[in-house]
Amino acid sequence: MKEKKTEPTYEMIFCVVNAGFSETVMDAAKEAGATGGTIIRARGTANKDAEELFQIQVAVHSDKEIVMIIVPKEIKDDVLAAVYRVVTTSEMRGIAFSLTVDRALGLGGE
Repeated sequence: MKEKKTEPTYEMIFCVVNAGFSETVMDAAKEAGATGGTIIRARGTANKDAEELFQIQVAVHSDKEIVMIIVPKEIKDDVLAAVYRVVTTSEMRGIAFSLTVDRALGLGGE
């Protein structure tokens, strides 16, 4: 049986911040309508080219956390804006971006 193609209905928001700030990111995301997320510990590396390209300053702190939040497409802009607001107004030194999720199972009883 051939699977029917449907329009993606979810977006994945990624936010990479200095370690210890993931809860602040999640609080902002929840205020904007997200219901939860996943946090992964990571280490960051960057050089002067990356700093210039992304217009960021690399903090001495290389321990990072990646916050991943799947949200309905309809609230993605609100959640992404809320997350980005907190990461740019503190010492988090974070970046935030989103990617389309083609298919998600386990959400909403699928």
